[in-house]
Amino acid sequence: MNAFGIRVLMKRFKAIKFMMADKSVPKRKKALIIFGIAYIFFPIDIIPPIFFPLSLIDDLCLWIFILWYLSSELDKYWLGGKSKDYSKKYRGKTFVDDVEYEVED
Repeated sequence: MNAFGIRVLMKRFKAIKFMMADKSVPKRKKALIIFGIAYIFFPIDIIPPIFFPLSLIDDLCLWIFILWYLSSELDKYWLGGKSKDYSKKYRGKTFVDDVEYEVED
């Protein structure tokens, strides 16, 4: 799959919302997204804002790295590979009662 196409990057960027809502995603991956958002608003940048067109490059490079690093996780959400996780919702519950079945060889 094309990792750096504009269309792919935008779809991965939109998939962040669904990844952040999923409770089965590790907290370190969610923390990386939060760090990326906070870095945009921090007054300290690698390239100072005095050099305006160039100052956006460090923010852009950081977000391209984040989207590349989380690409396998984000692709699950916009390609349809991730289904809803019911493991915590139904843990310890028995919801199949009075069912008769047979196992045939």
